[in-house]
Amino acid sequence: MSTNRKSDSPAAGGPVFLCDQMLGSLARWLRFLGYDTLYPGAMPDTDLLRLAVKEGRMLLTRDRQLAERASPGAVLIASVLLDEQILQLKKEIGIDMEGPDRMMRCPRCNATLAVASKEEVEGIARERRGGSPGEAIPDGVLGRHEEFWRCPGCGQVYWHGSHYDRIIGKIGELDKGYRV
Repeated sequence: MSTNRKSDSPAAGGPVFLCDQMLGSLARWLRFLGYDTLYPGAMPDTDLLRLAVKEGRMLLTRDRQLAERASPGAVLIASVLLDEQILQLKKEIGIDMEGPDRMMRCPRCNATLAVASKEEVEGIARERRGGSPGEAIPDGVLGRHEEFWRCPGCGQVYWHGSHYDRIIGKIGELDKGYRV
């Protein structure tokens, strides 16, 4: 769990969120969109409510009773489908699908990404050879890309590859679908 506070949000003045245990995918996608979004996993309702109040976060939940207890600082997410969840937040609270802060938060831990030099990433790649596949930098990435970002929280390295293109495409489809 990240301990990033509201002040760490690149979308200064925008909403900050706390997703309950049922909304892990939504938390990742809100982070893709640039929103400071905590996802603490399994936690008693009273602790979730206390955390939301303490950090001034809007609670997102699929639990009707929890949403009622947190009202007005909560949104009851109606669907189990991720696309519908995102569109609900776009419609109800106006989340920004095209904001300048999208793709600037780590989807894993919520920290704000920092620019990393190619030399730094080369060093990380050398260190990680033989490590777990999820953390390794694939062969060829350094030869094909010049811009990199690194998470100061978990150390993950990011670049604008095919995964980035798919995420941006999905965001565009959702935004277009909402406007129709």
